[in-house]
Amino acid sequence: MFKNLRKYLYMIVLGKKYIPIFRDVFFDTSLNEHDRYHALSHERQNYSNEVLAYLNVRPVLHGTFPKNNRVLYIINHRSLLDIICMESLFSEGGKAGMWVAKQTLLDNKIYGKFFEYSGCIAVDLKAGKGMLAFFKKIKHIFKVAPDLNLFMFPEGERFSGEGLGDFQPGAEKIAKANKMELVPVFIDDKLEHVYQASPFKKPYEVNIHVGEPIELKEVESQYRAFMERVKKV
Repeated sequence: MFKNLRKYLYMIVLGKKYIPIFRDVFFDTSLNEHDRYHALSHERQNYSNEVLAYLNVRPVLHGTFPKNNRVLYIINHRSLLDIICMESLFSEGGKAGMWVAKQTLLDNKIYGKFFEYSGCIAVDLKAGKGMLAFFKKIKHIFKVAPDLNLFMFPEGERFSGEGLGDFQPGAEKIAKANKMELVPVFIDDKLEHVYQASPFKKPYEVNIHVGEPIELKEVESQYRAFMERVKKV
């Protein structure tokens, strides 16, 4: 119980530490938009590496990220650690990216500012014009910062069952509209359990598999085929 309490307090304190860091970058008028998005990505990576160091979790990359940028990475989703592990791997690879997040995260009174100021791209599926605003936002970002990458969870929300949840539409349209490659990423672990068991005395390795770019059609079936190939190795 003490271990979990200490962990939660650490996360709360660290999150509060980074909100003003994100806010300063978010409102820094001396930065153009391109540099601001890259600076926010860098600070999210710093935050993620601090979290993983405390939890003693080490993401291990299988495969390679594309050398080019302007890539849409689609990732299975079970825990906040999914994002944190990907940010850490991107920091090692010298890449920058932005996350797609539900509007409800940004609206939360407790931690909403953390997500808002860190540069997440909000999507409100319930708002009548939410998707239109969302697509316009992405198009604008890649106009001013074409060397960014984009992360999204095609399941739409965390999935706690076995395997993979059903995909929501959107990844294919985003990739087509912004001339992006679509790359599958499979995290071969149940990171909700990993987080609950942390911090570890010995480093805990999380295996993250990156596939080759897939076609912009039947995305879910291609992702599932990639996942099954990974599990057979």
